[in-house]
Amino acid sequence: MLMKIGVMGGATGDFAKDHLDKAHRLGEAIARRGCLLITGGCPGLPHAAACGAKQAGGFVVGISPGLSLDEHINKYGSPAEFHDVLIYTGSGLMGREVVNIRSSDIVIIIGGRSGTLGELAIAYDEGKLIGVLTGTGGVSDLVKDILEACEKDTGARVVYDAQPERLIEELLRVYEQEHFRRPSVFSGPEAHPNQQQDVVCGMWIAPGAVVAQRTVQGKTYVFCSTACADQFDARHTKQ
Repeated sequence: MLMKIGVMGGATGDFAKDHLDKAHRLGEAIARRGCLLITGGCPGLPHAAACGAKQAGGFVVGISPGLSLDEHINKYGSPAEFHDVLIYTGSGLMGREVVNIRSSDIVIIIGGRSGTLGELAIAYDEGKLIGVLTGTGGVSDLVKDILEACEKDTGARVVYDAQPERLIEELLRVYEQEHFRRPSVFSGPEAHPNQQQDVVCGMWIAPGAVVAQRTVQGKTYVFCSTACADQFDARHTKQ
């Protein structure tokens, strides 16, 4: 399966051109690294990221607050353009936040207000790997202070960078080398004794079921399929 990167951020208001450009570049970087982009199916900065991903040949999934395309567009004023798939939750703007986060292997925060703050809180509480595109205003420029005030160790890892391309590279590096061992608070090595985890799709693999393996800088990675191994190779070839 493709690595799923969720982009959560400001959907309404006036956006600086620089912030929109960064969101667009973020989507491009996600697509060029062979990852799938997830958004809340909303306008604003996530939509700019969706545009960037599609123009770079990527695949985009939107998690809609509505029950149908009609609700998505007319009730919530959300776009369908640049999304390959819209998933209709019928959960409203706040209800779909949990689906956004749990559907993403990595969560990126860009700009944002109260809705983005809620997504940050869910991602942090569930031990996700979180990227923060700094210099984009709103919640993204307050994340460090917010998390310090929480004084809570959830196992989440947070990476900060002002450059979209560098942020994606570092997030993928951290995921592949460290964080894939703890994709959520509900599973870990202790639940899968004598198994290793595929760093691309997250599957735990028994020794006899390993299809392929790679060694990079002395560290060995195992894969459940040749497709996952190919994705891993593509990422490291581009580095």
